[in-house]
Amino acid sequence: MPLKISPTELEGVLLFESPLFRDERGYFTVLHSVGGHAEAGFHERFVQDNLSKSRQGTLRGMHYQIEPHGMGKLVRAVSGAIFDVAVDLRRGSPTFGKWTGRTLTAENGLALWIPVGFAHGFLALEPDTLVLYKCTAPWLPEAERSLAYDDPDVGIAWPMQPACISGKDREAPRLREAEYNFAYRA
Repeated sequence: MPLKISPTELEGVLLFESPLFRDERGYFTVLHSVGGHAEAGFHERFVQDNLSKSRQGTLRGMHYQIEPHGMGKLVRAVSGAIFDVAVDLRRGSPTFGKWTGRTLTAENGLALWIPVGFAHGFLALEPDTLVLYKCTAPWLPEAERSLAYDDPDVGIAWPMQPACISGKDREAPRLREAEYNFAYRA
């Protein structure tokens, strides 16, 4: 069974479904394959892998890097579960300021592609959750920006109240005050 890639409510944000080959030992899956992704129509080039470990209730986000250092991310839970969210920050987009989210677990084989032009964040739903991000650009602290995870104008419906949030994420600006420089290209 090949990799399945499906659109979401936000143009450009994609849901990846990797086949899980299960037997009495557990399961096996391919997390990334240049050939498999190309066959499915996905041609992004990854330059950095990031791994985070979070306790249940930890919120990380909403993060992005401004241009010319924009970073696309392919995100998956390799242990535990997350509610993964993308917010459209592309000026002129018909979905500007809107969000989409999916539950990604180690068991469901799902990953979310968040392209350049979107803020990204997640909430850990289980203890000791490990999240792998394949990134299209290196992390540059001077280009990183944040958006308030609880901005009422965006209205993300988190499935539970976050219990652990960094100071940076707690202090992030609302959409109307945030710095971003992404343009929508139809």
